[in-house]
Amino acid sequence: MESTHDRSLHAWQEAVDTWVRTIGVRYFSELTNLGILMEEVGELARIMVRRFGDQSFKPHEKDDLADELADVLFVLLCLANQTGVDLDAALAQNLEKKTRRDRDRHRSNPKLTTPS
Repeated sequence: MESTHDRSLHAWQEAVDTWVRTIGVRYFSELTNLGILMEEVGELARIMVRRFGDQSFKPHEKDDLADELADVLFVLLCLANQTGVDLDAALAQNLEKKTRRDRDRHRSNPKLTTPS
C-alpha cells in the first residue's frame, strides 16, 4: 500500500474525489467551494496572525496550523477536481514559468539580499 507521505498531488486528488463521492455524497458547487476556500484561508490567516504577528490567542481558540493548511489544500483539491485541473502538471508548469521569469529577479532585489 502506498504511504500517504509519498503521494503525488494527482493521487491526493483521487483520494479526495473518492472521499467526496463516498462520504461527502457529492461536491458542493464550484462557487460554494470557492467561498469555503476563502473561509478556510481566513482561519489560516487567524492562526498566522496570532502565532507570528502581534495578536495573541483567545482562551480556547484553536491553534492547529497543520490542520488549517490541510483544510485549505482539501478544498483546493476539490476545486481542481471539479474544474478538471491536474495539479501535478499545473504546479510543474507554474514552477517552470516562475523559474524562467524570476531567474535573476530575486537575487537582484536589495530588499532580499541586504541584511536587515
